[in-house]
Amino acid sequence: MSDHYYTKEPTSTSNPEQFKEVIIGQTLSLTSDAGVFSRGQMDFGTRTLIEAVQTDKKCSGPLLDMGCGYGVVGIALAAANPERMIHMVDINERAVALAKQNAEVNAVENVIIQQSSLFENIVERSFSAVVSNPPIRAGKQVVHGILEQSYDYLQPGGKLYIVIQKKQGAPSAKKKMQAVFGNVERIALEKGYWVLMAEK
Repeated sequence: MSDHYYTKEPTSTSNPEQFKEVIIGQTLSLTSDAGVFSRGQMDFGTRTLIEAVQTDKKCSGPLLDMGCGYGVVGIALAAANPERMIHMVDINERAVALAKQNAEVNAVENVIIQQSSLFENIVERSFSAVVSNPPIRAGKQVVHGILEQSYDYLQPGGKLYIVIQKKQGAPSAKKKMQAVFGNVERIALEKGYWVLMAEK
């Protein structure tokens, strides 16, 4: 089986692709690559997630982008909210390198980007928000692991935001978030994508 974006060291031949995206008032110049999620354009679910998080004006303070890919979520939110520190992690070393490159190209400095298998290398445990477009192809165990572990990395009142398609497990994720947090709300619904939010 060939590797996919939830791979620590992609073996697919690198073939970088540059493009621009306009999101929450920011024009971003981005580079993606083979072996990284949503190559060549922003995934619709990712756009829906960014817009939903940015709309929540009650959410402020340090934010963790879990599974950042080439960085579009964290970089867009960092560019739009220069007063916030955005931590970005991914298991995929190619994705992490691209995220660092994309942050630099877009002159976004309020980011900390590192390689990590889920929360393995994360020291901070008082985030105001954890945001994730979870790696569906990695399987339910990984996705639900993000939902469970996020709780321990949020400050009281902190929020977990995820985006997931209904047909790819949104109802199951909603039940899991309810079990972990004791609450969950669907704050956006676009073309079958659910953005779910739970508060600690």
